[in-house]
Parts: sequence; C-alpha cells; structure tokens
Amino acid sequence: MAQHVVVREYSPVWREKYEEEAEKIREILGDNCLEIHHIGSTAVEGLKAKPIIDILPVVRDLGVVDARAGDFEELGYEYLGEFGIPGRRYLRKGGDERTHQIHIFSAESRGEIRRHLAVRDYLRTHREEAEAYGRLKERLAEEYPYDIEGYCDGKDEFVKELERRALAWALDR
Repeated sequence: MAQHVVVREYSPVWREKYEEEAEKIREILGDNCLEIHHIGSTAVEGLKAKPIIDILPVVRDLGVVDARAGDFEELGYEYLGEFGIPGRRYLRKGGDERTHQIHIFSAESRGEIRRHLAVRDYLRTHREEAEAYGRLKERLAEEYPYDIEGYCDGKDEFVKELERRALAWALDR
C-alpha cells in the first residue's frame, strides 16, 4: 500500500510525542548524543503538517550509532543508513503510515544541522511564510493523496527557496 499523504492542523500533541521519543533515543545513544532537536513542520507551532515527528540527534560518532541499530529496530524503527545523504543515519517508524523519522548527524555535519535548524527557526518567526507553506502542503496533499513523490516534487522549489532565505536570515542574526 502506498503512503497516504495527509496534512493536518498543528497539534500540541506533536511536541509531547517528540519529547517521549527523544527520551528513548537519548537512552539508546547515551553519552554519544551531544544534543537532540525537534525539526520539521511538526516543530513549528501553528504550521499545518503531515503528522510525522522529525527528530535530529547530533552525535560524536556515527559508528557507535551503527552499532546500536538493533536497539532502534526494537523500538520499531527501520534503520536505513545514509539513505541518500552522506553523513546521515536515517530511521523511520510506522511503515507506510509513518509516525516518526530520525535524522542522525555527527557534529562534523555542521551544514546539514544548520540547515534543518535554520528552516525550523525561520518558520517559527516568520508566520506568513509558515502559513504559505502550510497552504502549499495542504493543496499538494489533496492533489497527491497516495503519491509521496508527487507531493515532495510539488514542494521542492518552495522548500529550496525557503532554505535559502532561512540560511541567510540565520547568518544575519
């Protein structure tokens, strides 16, 4: 079955789900975990989003993370390695009806970490941009309810421009 693309109104439950999962992730990663962040649309209050919690742990050593893959699998995650982004470890939970995604980076991946946090923080402080993004996602979810590639392709240009503005904004702060 194809992933059902659903965009919902913001829910404060998303933060609670992040905090619950972040604690489990910290337990697995131990002192290899330097920091952990709630990223993505569910981390932006008021933003419409697919109800998938995105989590970004920053670690000292990805090799230690790889050695703990089985612990993540016991929590229901698929451990997919870099999954198209060098220096990342990507994990997802919930199959086609995904509930959580983890994007683990080592501290050396400053650019990737900065990009994710800049977009999140930019959307948190630029309400009109967040609303425009939410409207786009809602429209695309209606247009591509079982076509995640079509949904993502429809967001691609907007997201690239959003990232550019967010990174420039973050540098000016």
